[in-house]
Amino acid sequence: MGTLHEFSLLDINGDRRSLSDLEGKVVLIVNVASRCGLTPQYDGLQRLYDEYRGQGLEVLGLPCNQFAGQEPGTEEEIRDFCSVQYGVEFPMFSKIEVNGAGREPLYQWLTASSVGPEESGDVKWNFGKFLVGRDGELRGRFDPSVEPGAEDVKAAIEQALAED
Repeated sequence: MGTLHEFSLLDINGDRRSLSDLEGKVVLIVNVASRCGLTPQYDGLQRLYDEYRGQGLEVLGLPCNQFAGQEPGTEEEIRDFCSVQYGVEFPMFSKIEVNGAGREPLYQWLTASSVGPEESGDVKWNFGKFLVGRDGELRGRFDPSVEPGAEDVKAAIEQALAED
């Protein structure tokens, strides 16, 4: 697979969504969890979405239960939690695996490249962030501990939004 636009995923309602729908958008892809010390990052992700959505940013939340079982809920429970607790309006998807033999093909592609500031390889924890440009190419990868509103994340988003 060459670009983000060649993949599809099940959304949180169980409908298949082609990521080719995101052509021309800058996309921040994040593996999320509801019972993690980093869960408050949902707030920062929503703030990023609010701030840059009009310029072409999409944020995709992909629940994952691979890290200490911190996303045990059903898709319905996850959707309700995100909406009620954090006012999440960005697209959420069905639970996936980001590492190991069951790794979602999208994450096989995301974790294969070293684009910085984080290197290639397995996702370390919940809330790992991958930034994809309008052309569907990977532009950046940020450690789970990096807040969504951190200057380097915002700078990378702004740079990607400025590209044609």
